Amino acid sequence: MTDQTPAPEDQADGDKLLPPRELLDGIDAAIDTGDTAQLNTLLEPMHGADIADIIERLDPARRRAFLSLYSGEIDGEILSEIDEAIRDEVIGQLPAEVIAEAVREMDSDDVVDLVEDMAEPEREEILAALDATDRAAVQQSLAYPEYSAGRLMQSEVVTAPEHWTVGEAVAFLQSEDWLPEQFYHIVLVDPRRHPLGYVTLGRLLASAHDVLLRDITEDSFRTISAFAEEGDVAYVFNQYHLISAPVVDRDDRLVGIITIDDAMVVLDQEHEEDILLLAGVGEESSLTDSVMQTARQRVPWLATNILTAVAAASVIGLFESSIAQLVALAVLMPIVASMGGNAGTQTLAVAVRGLATKGLTKDNYLRVIRREAVVGLLNGAIFGLAIGSVTYMWFGSFGLGAVIGLAMIINLTIAALAGILVPLTLEKLGADPALASPTFVTTVTDVVGFFAFLGLATVMLL
Repeated sequence: MTDQTPAPEDQADGDKLLPPRELLDGIDAAIDTGDTAQLNTLLEPMHGADIADIIERLDPARRRAFLSLYSGEIDGEILSEIDEAIRDEVIGQLPAEVIAEAVREMDSDDVVDLVEDMAEPEREEILAALDATDRAAVQQSLAYPEYSAGRLMQSEVVTAPEHWTVGEAVAFLQSEDWLPEQFYHIVLVDPRRHPLGYVTLGRLLASAHDVLLRDITEDSFRTISAFAEEGDVAYVFNQYHLISAPVVDRDDRLVGIITIDDAMVVLDQEHEEDILLLAGVGEESSLTDSVMQTARQRVPWLATNILTAVAAASVIGLFESSIAQLVALAVLMPIVASMGGNAGTQTLAVAVRGLATKGLTKDNYLRVIRREAVVGLLNGAIFGLAIGSVTYMWFGSFGLGAVIGLAMIINLTIAALAGILVPLTLEKLGADPALASPTFVTTVTDVVGFFAFLGLATVMLL
């Protein structure tokens, strides 16, 4: 019988996407021994994004040692991939000539991302390394609002008049040496640079030379305002499966183009921010942050939680005499609060994600609210019966089991409603639902849970 046990390398296919452990150990050894030649040999075949990951995972002291050995090899691809949290630190340790050469290799959108948060002197030093045309393009993008499509776009756009034929377009592409390293469409424009449509490179190469470009444009064509929020840009790309989209100014003139890689970075950042905000650790938290940075980000959220805890404790204080007469209430209170908190968090996560992806709108929010209310009621009944039965067997009191069962139904139903209504209300008021919702939902579930449980016990048992 043939042995079907998978080879060790087949047992962790996901790990093949990461640099092998032996390579990382070799890099560590080269840093420890100061062996520049060995470090260059090991890193030479690696992708810039993987080298950026290696730089990020090093502690500050080893990062400085790494950069002193490898600084001459840092190029635009690596620099653009390094996490923003440590990018300034890395740039500060690189020779000026290395930075200048790296910046000249970068597309305009990557340069904007690099310099937009820099102080003016450092920004000007970087821009000085660019030629006049590239510098003007970057400065134009920086003039647009932060987190807008104008900041996200690259100015290098391949355009053609709509009356050109495929043959003319191909000849143009073959004769130009300024073309972006990666692009997907030729944008058709009128004499005033108003975009009229675009043609994919695949469609271009598959068409006869005498075919007019305007006859092979894509149905997916749509323009994006330079002032649109980058979150909306990511939504449009995801919703309509775009590869690239022209960016226009207030007069609908072409000023740049956004490609799918940049849109997906924004979408990934939006997801990450939502998760961090829901956890109350700050939208800019990073694994590369120092101890003090991490503490400063988390203190405000923990301080806010004190206020919610005081509110819940105040409710408990109202029923102090009831708890003194029936100590079992103190034992069972955490169950009610915990179940309500979990139920509220489940609904909250769905609601915040729905708002972020524009899946939850005024057209369907009533239906979603009804659904969550019914789900909360159903789950409350199921777990109320289960916890009520356990309580009866534990304490031998049918009344106590009935009280906690009813409290569970009330709290899980209210938790589900709070999980959907709180973020909807905050969205309506212009606040970030991911930022403030967890605090309000936790307060509601704790207060309602304790009040329902202790109130029902006071009325029914004492």
